[in-house]
Amino acid sequence: MAGADAALVVAAAPRRMRNADAAWPYRQDSDFHYLTGFPEPDAVLALLPGRGRGEVVLFCRERDPGRERLEGPRAGPEGAVARFGVDDAFPVEDIDDILPGMLEGRARLYCHFGRENEFDARLLRWMRRLRAARGGGVVPREFVALGHLLHELRLYKSPAELALMRSAAKIAAAAQLAAVRVAHPGAGEYEVEATLLQVMRAHAAVPSYPPTVAAGRNACVMHYTENRGKLRRGDLLLIDAGAEIECYASDVTRTWPVGGAFSREQRALYGIVAEAQQAAIDEVRAGRAFTAAHAAATRVIVAGLCALKLLPGTPRTALQSRDYLRFFPHKTGHWIGLDVHDVGDYRVDDEPRVLEPGMVVTVEPGIYVPADDTRVPAKWRGLGVRIEDDVAVGTQGHEVLSASLPSRIDDVQAVCGA
Repeated sequence: MAGADAALVVAAAPRRMRNADAAWPYRQDSDFHYLTGFPEPDAVLALLPGRGRGEVVLFCRERDPGRERLEGPRAGPEGAVARFGVDDAFPVEDIDDILPGMLEGRARLYCHFGRENEFDARLLRWMRRLRAARGGGVVPREFVALGHLLHELRLYKSPAELALMRSAAKIAAAAQLAAVRVAHPGAGEYEVEATLLQVMRAHAAVPSYPPTVAAGRNACVMHYTENRGKLRRGDLLLIDAGAEIECYASDVTRTWPVGGAFSREQRALYGIVAEAQQAAIDEVRAGRAFTAAHAAATRVIVAGLCALKLLPGTPRTALQSRDYLRFFPHKTGHWIGLDVHDVGDYRVDDEPRVLEPGMVVTVEPGIYVPADDTRVPAKWRGLGVRIEDDVAVGTQGHEVLSASLPSRIDDVQAVCGA
């Protein structure tokens, strides 16, 4: 794919500081993890096609008992070869002396140029040194975006990747079930969030994104993460919380009635969203367009909103006017994998992408009635409902990875009532 006259260079994610000398928890770059599984910072991967089957070289930190006592163990070059399957490994401190020579004779360099300024500057220094030293010899004169090659590969999940994603989805489901048990009237959104985080960490997972714990009108904010409000009896509580295992993510949302039972209006909206989600999930299968799920969900939601008189006119006129966007402003799903919003094109040759086995998508329709929308009766205002699951495309049908978390109205009320 890259060609024997090319090289690929990928850097590990740098450590990032939160404030002063306190670092954020380290999370490896998704592409680097996909190619190596190597969990440490200060590392660079070089893939060198054309030498037989090609050569995989890693530059990483050397073992250092003093630093390891402060920061934890390191693999070192020897451990990188033994445990991570690279062909050769060198101290990252020696990269300036070794890697440029490996790039000599290569016409193209595949990399993530433009992502990290500091690493970009090193790449440019290596290229200038090669040109100056070789006097017109063959050196990479073209930087090619690595995503063009790599992100198509990441779109198709292997059985091992799917197993990790099943685990991440099951942990997210367990965390929500535990969180609902503390979601009683008078509790804080932050208390619910604390239970989510506790269960995830108890399963050796971390959150795949900041959780949304949105009670009442907060559920109408698409990416609400303040999580400081209080739960009131009769509220809806929208929880959007994914877990991450070995860098693989889940993304799961449910909407729960605080106090145990939906009101008439809440039940009506929830029923429409649940029907829309099922219609969308039915479209997640090999051979169907990625956009088919959103089209199916939109038809159900528009018809339901028209039946409730929240949208004027007929479903056909509401679809044409796009007035429904004030209640359903987002798409029904996205790719998911190493990133929550994972890589991969949604269109190919200007046509919607056709789903194939191994792809994984979220399915997340919702209805949100703004609290200040005076065009609808007051009883509907401030209600927000979303239901989201992770769905893998199989050779025959699909698999809902997060199916262990209830979503049927009666089951949801039973969980809350308990």
